[in-house]
Amino acid sequence: MQSGTGRATACSIARALAVVGERWTLSIVREVFAGAHRFDDFRKRLGIARNILSARLRTLVEHGVLERRAYQQAPPRFEYHLTPMGNDLYPVLVSLMGWGDRWLAGEAGVPLTLTHRPCGHAAQPELTCGHCGDALRHEDVRARLRLGAGSPMKNPDRARHGRGLRSDS
Repeated sequence: MQSGTGRATACSIARALAVVGERWTLSIVREVFAGAHRFDDFRKRLGIARNILSARLRTLVEHGVLERRAYQQAPPRFEYHLTPMGNDLYPVLVSLMGWGDRWLAGEAGVPLTLTHRPCGHAAQPELTCGHCGDALRHEDVRARLRLGAGSPMKNPDRARHGRGLRSDS
């Protein structure tokens, strides 16, 4: 991934990974969803080194994924809570969990199941079209590059001729 200017900064995936793509980051976010809010809770649940945890929490706060809330004055102690931006990572975590369950669970099986509280059934999350409700499959979606939306692209034909984007032509 490039930093500064270039193709990576025009890519929403690259920009998102710059915030949540470091090792441990999504595990920290997962733990906040599971009810952990304090530094020591994260350390106990994840077994992560203090310096790494501090750096990841700082990044998540700086980018608006988490917010710090003081719970003790002397010495100063903080809890970490999801912001609306952080809450929007829930489908990402559930999708990654589903992928891991499908491809990496092995003989032991899946370590966690989800239940949809309103209906009481096992949750089978699925990415769907917000308009018609159909499942979104990559072969049914057309991506259109918006030049000028993010950063300059030196060769717009490159996007039309591959690199994972389907063209309008």
